[in-house]
Amino acid sequence: MAMRNKRKLGDVLKENGLITEQQIVEVITKKKAKQKLGDALVEQGYITEKQLLEVLEAHLKIPSVSLYRFPIDEGLIELIRKETARENILFPIQQQESILTVAMNDPLDYFAIDDLELSTGFSIKPVIATKDDILQAINKYYDMEDAYTDEISENEEAPAIRILDQILQTGVTLKASDVHIDPAETKVVIRYRVDGVLRTEKTIPKRLQNALIARVKILSELNITDTRLPQDGRIRLIIDAKPVDLRISTLPTVFGEKIVIRILDLSNIFKTLTELDFSKDILEKYQGVIQQPSGLILLTGPTGSGKTTTLYSSINELNQEGVNIITIEDPVEYQLEGINQVQVNSAVGLTFAKGLRSILRQDPNVIMVGEIRDRETAEIAIRSALTGHLVFSTLHTNSAIAAIPRLFDMDVEPYLVVSALSAVMAQRLVKKVCVDCKQTRPVTKMEKEIFSRYDIDVNEVVEGAGCDSCRSTGYRGRSAIHELLVIDDKVKKMMMNQSDMTEIKAYVKQNGMRFLIVDGLLKVQQGITTFDEVLRVATEE
Repeated sequence: MAMRNKRKLGDVLKENGLITEQQIVEVITKKKAKQKLGDALVEQGYITEKQLLEVLEAHLKIPSVSLYRFPIDEGLIELIRKETARENILFPIQQQESILTVAMNDPLDYFAIDDLELSTGFSIKPVIATKDDILQAINKYYDMEDAYTDEISENEEAPAIRILDQILQTGVTLKASDVHIDPAETKVVIRYRVDGVLRTEKTIPKRLQNALIARVKILSELNITDTRLPQDGRIRLIIDAKPVDLRISTLPTVFGEKIVIRILDLSNIFKTLTELDFSKDILEKYQGVIQQPSGLILLTGPTGSGKTTTLYSSINELNQEGVNIITIEDPVEYQLEGINQVQVNSAVGLTFAKGLRSILRQDPNVIMVGEIRDRETAEIAIRSALTGHLVFSTLHTNSAIAAIPRLFDMDVEPYLVVSALSAVMAQRLVKKVCVDCKQTRPVTKMEKEIFSRYDIDVNEVVEGAGCDSCRSTGYRGRSAIHELLVIDDKVKKMMMNQSDMTEIKAYVKQNGMRFLIVDGLLKVQQGITTFDEVLRVATEE
């Protein structure tokens, strides 16, 4: 076994002025059991993963690698058990004579290195890679090995079980919102939606398609024999020691059933409003609105714009012992303690409208209606708001102001809409610049003109150069931008007089309402997102 100068990570970081002894003690007291110090420091925000890797690379003279670009020798995975690789976050990438090069998230984990030298018989040469990079490589390459190992087996159920487990594990590792299992003519393509963008991660043999689809259907309690009609279901699993809710949707296509699995991140939904990237002034106004005893509050935006997260955070803020909160949803996405949730079931006649009528007889203080889809639901929700209830719901409109004509178009009496509506908030999600590779650049002439149009003074903006942490995209994670329309007496009067929407827009703009484009540009000014991202989701006013 090679002799090593065994240094501790904390000492290396202290020497480089990145952290103090006191901060290390604070992190150790807060960190989870068995969590490594480096992971805890990154998770608690004391350092970035890039800073951690740079220090280890520079001061320990250990090189870093990007696994998704590295020419990996797939035969080496036979040397290290998958469980060992996952537990210690390491992956074998190269072998030269008696030296095995292993990518490690923590190259100072000498216990793991010693164990590998004993189990493989090779001298271990550690190199550094990010945690996500290693976990994705484990899922990808061990998954392929499982599939090919089982090719001679007539029983395809076992590899399908393993492959589905690894597909889901990869989805959680990538922080994907959706997993697409797409049947093609000669293969099955697995795609993940990460930060709003779909990307192909792997393909699996066509012969495993039926067993894989059957496995998903069994877990979600769907009808395995019915392959001609779409079906919906859900699964709750523990993946990487975290509870995860999965929503399953199947759709018959010419090459077999396509499956989309929505991954509901339970850690995100329990965020408070202050953790949802609101601009300070919009947050204060919104918190004021939801503290009112009655009224209708609408959230608008396209599918996947974070409306559900904001809704749940809003009712969580109001969730106290003395408040009776009831929701009616299709489907119930997250189960919240202390809140009575009702699942729409059209098959037995439990629609939004019928459920809402029954809720009103349950003495609620706060009601959440998953979505207003028709005149009947709109009218009951509005009448509920007028009879002393605080009602939350969503509409699919492009802006906050567009919700007003949308409600009128549902043939609800204008005086009811005017009396009930308290506020409308529109929101969109934009990709955040990767913190590990962000860099500044001067604004272009066109950008300067657009910033000036909204009285925003910006000379430099940030963008991601592309690095291993963000897989060279320049973005990692998402943030929300908002616009909040609070219905005051003047707006009510304009609504009753059926004023043109441009008049209402001009009035609220004059009175300080900030539109999506402006909130987005302010977040570009703050270095959170990019100019291109804001223009992708918000139009100029």
